[in-house]
Amino acid sequence: MKGATFGEVFAVREFRVLFGSFVLLIAGDMIKMLALAVLVYERTGSPGLSAAAYMAGWLPFILGGLFLLSLADRMPPRALMIAGELVRAVTCLLLAYAGLPVWGLLALVLVTGLFSPVFFAARAAMLPEVLPGDAFVLGRSVLNVASASAQIAGLAVGGAFLGFAGPSGALAVTAGLSVVAAVVLRVGLPYGPARGAAKGGAVRETLRVNRRLLADGRVRGLLLAGWVPCVCLAGAEAMVVPYMGGEGQAGVVLAAAAAGMAVGEFAVGRFAAPTLRERLSLPLALLLGIPWIGYAFGPEVVWASVLAGVATAGLAYQLGLQRRFVDAVPEEVRGQAFGLQSAGLMTGQAVGATLVGVLGEAIGPGPAIAVAGGGGILVALALAGVLRPSPAPHPAR
Repeated sequence: MKGATFGEVFAVREFRVLFGSFVLLIAGDMIKMLALAVLVYERTGSPGLSAAAYMAGWLPFILGGLFLLSLADRMPPRALMIAGELVRAVTCLLLAYAGLPVWGLLALVLVTGLFSPVFFAARAAMLPEVLPGDAFVLGRSVLNVASASAQIAGLAVGGAFLGFAGPSGALAVTAGLSVVAAVVLRVGLPYGPARGAAKGGAVRETLRVNRRLLADGRVRGLLLAGWVPCVCLAGAEAMVVPYMGGEGQAGVVLAAAAAGMAVGEFAVGRFAAPTLRERLSLPLALLLGIPWIGYAFGPEVVWASVLAGVATAGLAYQLGLQRRFVDAVPEEVRGQAFGLQSAGLMTGQAVGATLVGVLGEAIGPGPAIAVAGGGGILVALALAGVLRPSPAPHPAR
């Protein structure tokens, strides 16, 4: 099977629109969380509340993923994506200028964040519609690379705006980015109807479809293969700051990790043929864990960065799962399936960071990172039956 090319992917107008609005979304979210954390710290002087503010935008992903995802298939996707941008714009303006107390700031972010997985699911489910076949996998690769780049750029731009205009000004910039993204989506995407019809309440329907998806052995296996190795990765990355003993050197290591992810996604997405990409899923998933074991030997910043970058290149293993996931999921619930995939990934990362954090308290950051790497290897081997694609059936004679 011949693989798609970047030229073919970017030749699709709808993908260019999704790509541009996605970059604005990720960069804006990074600026928003950074600005909110600084705003809360300025008012309270509490590092704990500041950290809680930084994470507040992600925590509702779990609840929204459990109870609201059916909305991604019951409403037109373009309208949902535009609504998500407008909700983000209004939220940022309220955070910046409404004079809310700290508890009000956090409550606003938590409540509006409940719908984030729905907006993300609408975007993810539209991708295989505008990029059929292998072009979809390459499109996912492009978005993953863009996500890593936009996170780094968003933090850098956010820091610059914080120094220039303060947290309120940075939040206003995020609101502006969201409005621009909403206009891009409205002008650039054609109207499309909802994928499925409403069947009862949104919460009940979400729970029903989640049970249906998880009861399907093929879908469940692919979901677990996408979630569980990343639990170990998130745990290892969560220990980088205490391991390096300072934010400066930790930033170098984490930047190397982001770069390794981008390089892996680009290389596997662009240069590996579709069948090879699927065969690489198992060895790349093993690569996700192996380098972290080197932290048991106490590497300094240079080697720590190299090990982190090599490990995160293994995240490209997920590209070999994407086509099979689309094929396994019924089209009428595709939005919810992609939303469940994202919500489970976010939840798993939080669990991994927490568990390895507790382990790091007991045995130290370096050994804890090595244990997380070993866990990643064991998980990949346990999931080998899913990660290794089944051989194509021989034609009947």
